[in-house]
Amino acid sequence: MAWIILVSAGLFEVGFTTCLRYTDGFKNVGWNIAFFICASISFSLLEKASKTIPLGTSYAVWVGIGALGTVIVGVMTGEESISAVRILLLLGLLACIVGLKLAH
Repeated sequence: MAWIILVSAGLFEVGFTTCLRYTDGFKNVGWNIAFFICASISFSLLEKASKTIPLGTSYAVWVGIGALGTVIVGVMTGEESISAVRILLLLGLLACIVGLKLAH
């Protein structure tokens, strides 16, 4: 169950980084509210998962899911470019996340 909570925390991290992209220097109230809600949920879930999963592992997986998801959202919205090298590096990041789960 802790791993499901941790993955959820990572997905909410993608949510808050995506919202951050649109806050316009925290001038856009709707995106600001969404950012703070997603960030609060993400940190709360990370804290809950880290009660069972070691904090270093939890944090690494959380950051990895957030980074990977944020890049995917950026590519899907056309705000970030993709190349063969980036795809390869992102697959390496995904492999590290899975490896941490398997090593736990």
